[in-house]
Amino acid sequence: MVIEQIYTGCLAEAAYYIESNGEAIIIDPLRETEPYLKMLKDKSAQLKYIFETHFHADFVSGHIDLAKETGATIVYGPNAETSFNAHIATDGEEIKLGNITLNVLHTPGHTMESTTYLLLDETGKEHAIFTGDTLFIGDVGRPDLAQKGEELTSGDLAGFLFDSLRDKIMPLPNDVIVYPAHGAGSACGKNMSSEKSDSLGEQKKSNYALRANMTKAEFIKELTTDLLPPPQYFSSNVALNKEGYKNVDEVVATGTTPLSPKQFDLEIKKGALLLDTRSPQVFNKQMIPGSISIGIDGGFAPWVGALINDITRPLVIVADEGREKEVVTRLARVGYDNSVGFLNGGINSWTNDGRSVDEIISIDANTLEKEWSTGVVLDVRTASEYEEQHVVGAINRPLDSIDDWIGELNNDEICFVHCKSGYRSMVASSILRKNGFDKIVDVSGGFEALKQTDIKKS
Repeated sequence: MVIEQIYTGCLAEAAYYIESNGEAIIIDPLRETEPYLKMLKDKSAQLKYIFETHFHADFVSGHIDLAKETGATIVYGPNAETSFNAHIATDGEEIKLGNITLNVLHTPGHTMESTTYLLLDETGKEHAIFTGDTLFIGDVGRPDLAQKGEELTSGDLAGFLFDSLRDKIMPLPNDVIVYPAHGAGSACGKNMSSEKSDSLGEQKKSNYALRANMTKAEFIKELTTDLLPPPQYFSSNVALNKEGYKNVDEVVATGTTPLSPKQFDLEIKKGALLLDTRSPQVFNKQMIPGSISIGIDGGFAPWVGALINDITRPLVIVADEGREKEVVTRLARVGYDNSVGFLNGGINSWTNDGRSVDEIISIDANTLEKEWSTGVVLDVRTASEYEEQHVVGAINRPLDSIDDWIGELNNDEICFVHCKSGYRSMVASSILRKNGFDKIVDVSGGFEALKQTDIKKS
């Protein structure tokens, strides 16, 4: 028996490869199929099933393309309704794989079709559970993604999740290994651990949601209090996972079309959004007017999903040479399938063609200490980061809600923008500049650098 966790840090997402006697299952695959096909070829294994723990909201799964390319059967748990061929398993159903068995445990709560898969080894012993977004390490899935107005509330879903955990998961042996679909950084829970797996026994001791004497009322209150709104792209991803999507290879082929400066400019004039994926420290020195900076080496895909509201809008891309395919692939992971090409030759081709560029002034923390009285300090970290410690007098406006507060800013005064380290502040600065704010100054190094200065902090 082979179990391999395939973890993608940008999405804080875990897929799983399980093999027994030459037969394989992949659980919750990402959209691009090439890595899985290579793994199967290298191991000389046949993919028999693709298991989905639920309809994912934070990424587009690769289940449809992978099934077409391998002939494997897509498996969902009870209550799932799809627009494509899939086996909808029943609660308690046993599915054989080589010399092992996977038992279907319907665990509604995060969503109504959420399902945990219990792996029984060659001897029939309970070995591991693949919990999807039902149970994380240190947390459980948020209960507000599948609510339907008055028909089904987040409180109802939290109640279902309480029962699922106590009826289906907590009675299992303590040495069963918990393999979740996400880790720290995912928006699918509130307080996930950075650990990628754990024993169920340890989770019963440390995970607040598994406290033995917790009442259902306490559980519901805990899960539904202080829930931040889900990122706006979540509902679009759920629809794609239910109803189907474009072939990922076709999406990548279109998105990696090289465009001359003239073609690039024409796409912008036709309405395409200009996305610059270079590092913030490079972007701010030479940027095409109107571009948004979301660096590929940060939390790229989730920030695209949080900030680009129209998932269907065409995109044109500025990328580091050789990384164009990576950019388009990572966009496709979260359902942004409408990249129409990249600037061939990068920013140099743009300037060599005689076209104008802009810049965003960036200063270090020590300079802010001398100059910040001339303007307002804008802290775009989360509210919890701000509350932990902040510059006295700074105003907190989290990046992920920029559309809600951008109209409050005064364009007549200098705005010094900072985050924790410099990534989010450049994203915010680029959006502000795109919206006509011309007195934007980025603080390089962010709050980590500001902590080393004598600027008063609270």
